[in-house]
Amino acid sequence: MNLPNYKPNFISEQDYLEDEKVRDTRCEYFDGEIFAMSGGSINHQRLTINVSSEFRNHLKGTPCEAFSSDIKVRADNGKKYFYPDVLVSCNNEDGNKHFSESPRIIVEVLSNSTRKFDKNLKRQIYQTIPSLEEYVLIEQDRVEIEVCRKSANWQPTYYFIDDEITFEFVGLTLPVLELYQRVDNQEMRDFLATLEETKNEI
Repeated sequence: MNLPNYKPNFISEQDYLEDEKVRDTRCEYFDGEIFAMSGGSINHQRLTINVSSEFRNHLKGTPCEAFSSDIKVRADNGKKYFYPDVLVSCNNEDGNKHFSESPRIIVEVLSNSTRKFDKNLKRQIYQTIPSLEEYVLIEQDRVEIEVCRKSANWQPTYYFIDDEITFEFVGLTLPVLELYQRVDNQEMRDFLATLEETKNEI
C-alpha cells in the first residue's frame, strides 16, 4: 500500500525525548524520524576535546559554558534535534534538561560521512536559531576551520595552519594549531617534521 504521508519510523517529539533518555545509542531527530549516530574517529574526539577545553577554560567565571556531544540542540520548533560536537550556551538552563534551545556557538567536526549534511542542510537549520552567533566547521583530515558569523551575514571565513582564529562572541583568540594538538593527519605530520628539521638546524 502506498500512502503519500506515511512515515514508517515516525515518532512524536515527546516520545523521542523520553526514549533518548534510556536509549543506548544516541539518535538525532528530523521531522519525526530518528537516525542513529555513528561513533567518531580518534582525531574527531581530539578536536572535540581541544575545542571544548579551550572554551571551558576561557568561560570560567562567566554566565556562559561549553558542552560537548551529549547535549542536543532543539531547532525548527522541535521538529529537529541534533547533537553538535561542541556548543556554547549562556542561558543557565535547568540542569535536568537534556537539550539546549539557545546555543550561542555551535561547532561540528567534519567527516566524510557528515560533511555534506553539516555544510549544507544542517547549516541552514542552525542559522534559523535566533540565539546563534557563530557556526564553526572543523576539518579533521586537513587543517582548516570555517567560521560563519551572524554579524557577517553568515558568510564563511576560513582559517589555516599558520592563522589565529577568533571566536568573536566569547572574545577568544588562539592559534589554529592549538585546536589541532595531537591530531594526526598528513598536514600536521608535514608541519611537525618541518618544525623538527628547523630546530635541528639551529
